[in-house]
Parts: sequence; structure tokens; C-alpha cells
Amino acid sequence: MAIRVLLVDDQPLLRTGFRMILEAEGDLAVVGEAGDGLQAIDQVRALQPDVVLMDIRMPRMDGVEATRQITGPGRDGPAKVLVLTTFDLDEYVVEALRAGASGFLLKDAPANELVQAIRVVAAGEAMLAPSITRRLLDKYADHLPSGEEAVPDALHTLTDREVEVLKLVARGLSNAEIAADLFVSETTVKTHVGHVLTKLGLRDRVQAAVYAYESGLVRPGAQ
Repeated sequence: MAIRVLLVDDQPLLRTGFRMILEAEGDLAVVGEAGDGLQAIDQVRALQPDVVLMDIRMPRMDGVEATRQITGPGRDGPAKVLVLTTFDLDEYVVEALRAGASGFLLKDAPANELVQAIRVVAAGEAMLAPSITRRLLDKYADHLPSGEEAVPDALHTLTDREVEVLKLVARGLSNAEIAADLFVSETTVKTHVGHVLTKLGLRDRVQAAVYAYESGLVRPGAQ
């Protein structure tokens, strides 16, 4: 079945361009468009898309708040949010990731990257490398805990190995790199990552990386 995509951007010409790119792919279907966050929320309820291509800065309601309402606690729908931004390192992107976005993409990314990102997000993965998440979080370290705060109770539900895996995810390692570091198979790493996401109530690796920073488990700039 085709991946159902909702386009959200306040510029009609951009939406038209994205539609042309996506509809040229046999496995992608644009099911609707929205010009601001409020419309996006209504369209998600009505159309049940798999992926929402979400602009950040829009009138009435921005993409961060719309993302929060679409993917936040108590939202059991299938929609995953892929944020579009004009700027490589934008504080709004960090907020969007915290709000529940599965990743971000620059608006001037090549068409093949856009298509691949949507496929990856639809499959339940994060479309950006954890190293990019780390770079964003390092840049906005002032917004994160100092590390002197108490460790969240949820972290105590993880095994020692799962904590190790979470730290490595947050520090930018791929499954293959984590497997090599811990001398285990990639399948084992995937299992550990799955357990971490389930126990902490997270959607994907991006949220896991954000959680690791926000909880103080990983320090901005730490190696």
C-alpha cells in the first residue's frame, strides 16, 4: 500500500513542488494539504496520513505546536511528523524533536533525500542520523539539564546494557557501530533499542537521543 502523506506549508508553490516530487513515486500518495498548523491538525484527523511533512514557521499555529498535538501523549494515530526547515541548525527544530517529530529535513534537500526520508519515517525509524540530533542538542545545550538533577525514575526500568545502548544512540552511533562497540550482533542492538523505546514510551531513535540529553544521562559535548 502507498504511504499516505499530508503536506503542511504556508507557501502554496512549495506544496505544489513537493506534491509533484512525491506523486512521481509509485509508493507515495499525497492525500491532502494544509497551510498552517490548525489546518494540519484537522487534516490529520480527517485523512489519517502516515507521514506529515511539516513546515516550522506558519501563521495561526506553528509546526512545533501542531507536531505536539499530532504526536503527543494520548495520540494513538499512525501519523509521524517529518519537519521541514530552512536553517540547518534551528532552535525550533530542537523543539519540534522534543514535541514528537521523527526527524527533520532541509527544504532545499535533493528530491531523492525527501522521498527516502518519508519512506524511513513511515517505517517507524528516525530519518536523521543521531549525530545530527547530537549536533543540534550540543548547540542548544543551555536549554538542557545541567546534569545535577535527579535521574528520572523511568531510567531505572532499563537494564545496564540498555542504558549503555541508549548512551551510544544519543552519541551518534549507528546500530552497526554500537554492535561493534559492545561486541554483540546488530540484531541484539535492535532488540535493545526496541526495549528502550518501549520502556521509556518513546517513538524512535530521535526521541531516545533527546531523552538521553534531557534526562542528564548524556552530557552536551561529551565523547
